[in-house]
Amino acid sequence: MFSKACEYAIRAMIYVFRQTRDGSKTGIKDIARYTGTPEPFVAKILQVLSRGGIVSSSKGPNGGFFIPAKTKKIHLIEIVKAIDGNNLFVSCGLGIKNCSARKPCPIHHQYATIRDAMTQMLMTCSIEDLANRLDNGETFLVKG
Repeated sequence: MFSKACEYAIRAMIYVFRQTRDGSKTGIKDIARYTGTPEPFVAKILQVLSRGGIVSSSKGPNGGFFIPAKTKKIHLIEIVKAIDGNNLFVSCGLGIKNCSARKPCPIHHQYATIRDAMTQMLMTCSIEDLANRLDNGETFLVKG
């Protein structure tokens, strides 16, 4: 359902949250290694999130990325919208442009139910919630 960029953004935000709870900062190399994402792609994703005020960064020898206090309770929906836009929340499950409640596609009503449940989950689940559920040593890297 999410783009790869969105998946990586969520993973990166969980990592940044976990690493910076104490006020420290974390760098691109560490974020990329933890999430299994190429550094240039992580940099691009974090730039988008930074422009959206979801993550902050500082330059210099003690620089890096961190989650500002005002966004400690950032919900997944805000990350999804920043990276993927609103398409997930308004599009047809089959990609039909003129699908609507008045002129539904064959899966319109079933898809609307799923989409509404997904939206509700994204609105209520925060990065802090996800970070708190993970064990300290767990990573997202897939061993292959």
